[in-house]
Amino acid sequence: MHTQGPIGIFDSGLGGLTVFNEICKRLPAYDYVYLGDTARTPYGTRSFEIIYRYTLQGVTSLLQAGCPLVILACNTASAKALRSIQQKDLPAGFPDRRVLGVIRPCVERVGEMSRSGKIGLFATEGTVRSMSYALEFRKLYPQVTLYQEACPMWVPLVEHRETETPAAAYFVRRHTEALLAGNDTIDTVILACTHYPLLLPQIRTCVPEHIRIVDQGPIVAERLADYLIRHPEIEERCTKYGERHYLTTGDADHFDRQAAAFFPEPIRSEHIELT
Repeated sequence: MHTQGPIGIFDSGLGGLTVFNEICKRLPAYDYVYLGDTARTPYGTRSFEIIYRYTLQGVTSLLQAGCPLVILACNTASAKALRSIQQKDLPAGFPDRRVLGVIRPCVERVGEMSRSGKIGLFATEGTVRSMSYALEFRKLYPQVTLYQEACPMWVPLVEHRETETPAAAYFVRRHTEALLAGNDTIDTVILACTHYPLLLPQIRTCVPEHIRIVDQGPIVAERLADYLIRHPEIEERCTKYGERHYLTTGDADHFDRQAAAFFPEPIRSEHIELT
């Protein structure tokens, strides 16, 4: 008898709530458990080994809670841990479960959008160093040229609710100019971090109007809906009572207050330990 349970959403902190919001809007009937590793965020500057270990701990916790399917909402975790978890850890411990990331669905959709084949990417240092987006584009759209820009200050600006400050304006303009310098044929830019949609008003003022700015959330939600249709053996094991639960490795009250910047509904989370 296969386990039935909620769909799990794992993120390094709060940013994944932007993706989770889009998933809830697209697929409101399902049950969900969101786990944010806020005690150890951010992941973006950590080593491959640490990100893999932290992500595996979070995913394992959700699988042990009965989730038949887990989504890695974090780009850094998707870039540095997803493949190992899929190829090694699931077959060894949870062969009937699935873990999906955000990179491949985004690449699949954005590759269809771009007319010039020149695509820009804003991301964390970890995601850029992993070259995960470049490798996926090379496999699926070899004609695409990808220009990447690491933005190490953007996550702290969002976490500290400084998205409308002069500091935010400075760092957004600095990285936007660096990405677009000499690349005037870029027609699509990916926000490859779940925090970055909160900086969208600032980014929009710096990016020419003809360039499309892509938020991952709607794409991930769309592709998840498609995945569940194509995989009824997983879909039928996802419970559907419309329930949502929130877990954090940090302080629950702090998580709930900070979540207001990322998610439109009040949240009441529970603290858990990951080992």
